[in-house]
Amino acid sequence: MDDSRASHGLIQWHGTTIIGVKTKAGTVIAGDGQVSMGNTVMKPNARKVRRIGEGGKVIAGFAGATADAFTLFERLERKLEQYRGQLMRAAVELAKDWRTDKYLRNLEALMIVADAETMLILTGNGDVLEPEAKGDVVIAAIGSGGNYALAAARALVDYEQDAEVIARKAMQVAADVCVFTNDRVTVETI
Repeated sequence: MDDSRASHGLIQWHGTTIIGVKTKAGTVIAGDGQVSMGNTVMKPNARKVRRIGEGGKVIAGFAGATADAFTLFERLERKLEQYRGQLMRAAVELAKDWRTDKYLRNLEALMIVADAETMLILTGNGDVLEPEAKGDVVIAAIGSGGNYALAAARALVDYEQDAEVIARKAMQVAADVCVFTNDRVTVETI
């Protein structure tokens, strides 16, 4: 918990792991189900990955404060409607709002969003990051166990091409190492 929150008596909901894997065969976003408050597991089966947009053509996963993430999901859905399903355009417009709007600026969450063509990481700093591909595979990970999942997935791409298999195995590694990540995984595939 950062010092400013501790001094104001606010409790931070902490930790999760979200991973996105895109291969020639498809795109997957997976996330664990654990919600922690301090050292206590408050809920083991939260759904942090979901389909959004018209027809569920976009998948998104979040790490951070739950209420903040739901606000961002709703805003991104509106942007997708406004820009006729164009994920990159909707993400850029959401990032602009997130950075400049007084209310949104205080939201604490990160998101991985993807459609069949694009995978992006969105941050409250106004960043819209397109992860670098390793060969034909794109991998992105966020949250407290994100670096563990990212490392595991990168190691797997030399031996495995199925995006869902890579994501599930990487999530298992993160759950084994990160105390804020569990093995109750939600997976959405495009």
